[in-house]
Amino acid sequence: MTPAEIDALAHAIVQHHAPDFAPAGSERGALPPQPVPSPSQAQPAYLAALQACSALGFIAVDAECLARAWQAQTERTGHFDATHWPDDPRDFGMVEAGAALPPAFAACPRSLGLYAVLPDAQWVGRMARAGVPTVQLRFKSEDPVAVEREVRAAVAAVQGTPALLFINDHWQAAIDAGAYGVHVGQEDLDAMQAEDLERIRAAGLRLGVSTHGYAEMVRAQAVRPSYVALGAVFPTTLKRMATAPQGLTRLAAYVRLMQQYPLVAIGGIGAEQFPEVLATGAGSIAVVRALVNAADPEAQARALQAAWG
Repeated sequence: MTPAEIDALAHAIVQHHAPDFAPAGSERGALPPQPVPSPSQAQPAYLAALQACSALGFIAVDAECLARAWQAQTERTGHFDATHWPDDPRDFGMVEAGAALPPAFAACPRSLGLYAVLPDAQWVGRMARAGVPTVQLRFKSEDPVAVEREVRAAVAAVQGTPALLFINDHWQAAIDAGAYGVHVGQEDLDAMQAEDLERIRAAGLRLGVSTHGYAEMVRAQAVRPSYVALGAVFPTTLKRMATAPQGLTRLAAYVRLMQQYPLVAIGGIGAEQFPEVLATGAGSIAVVRALVNAADPEAQARALQAAWG
């Protein structure tokens, strides 16, 4: 196939999907075009998709991931389809159930509902007593004694409530204290050894993993976590993000691909955005400021939970 013909395939992808991924005049869903990375394959569908996905604002690792998936989709179906955005796990190299995979982490509810990310054990207890179904302790400290104390206090704080408690990062303290689960980011996941993950799994703790695009979703799926967090959906000032806000269209595409997992949407999501976020199919929404900055956090918790009916 000639370069001009490959360009035509790329143009067809962009023309069909730009209204969603790069809407003209919109700052909510569009991301600026990215440089086309050096190709690792030579098939026409791959080359066209690599070019198109870069034009639609996907960073290099995600454009590469999508291009490989588009090539696999083309081979699997027997024809190139510019209109069908890849959403089949097989095309992303996510091995199907029954194949050789590491043991899965313990399951958690399909819908984790309102997911409160909180700075200390006092807040954890407060929101658990307010009826928030899922809470996470995100306690930042370099002092291991302080970390252990706060994790144990958070575990104690949810006793007598139905709240499920995840501990951010401090997985050993979470095991020791008997927490429900652990949540890790991509950098933490990459730094962990297989033995670390096995210790968490063997202890029966659930594992949640943050992702910020296609390549990270594939990476997370490889460890078979209990749930996957998708974000940041909207701009957030709480944490410096390596990737731009993903927007609702990307979130919906991620949900289609990762629907075999419980999914948590996270990042800059306020009460007014709950309906459109839930409409993507995500079963949970994580919030920070919407609760801790509220004038009446308990009342706000009840109001946000009403979004699930």
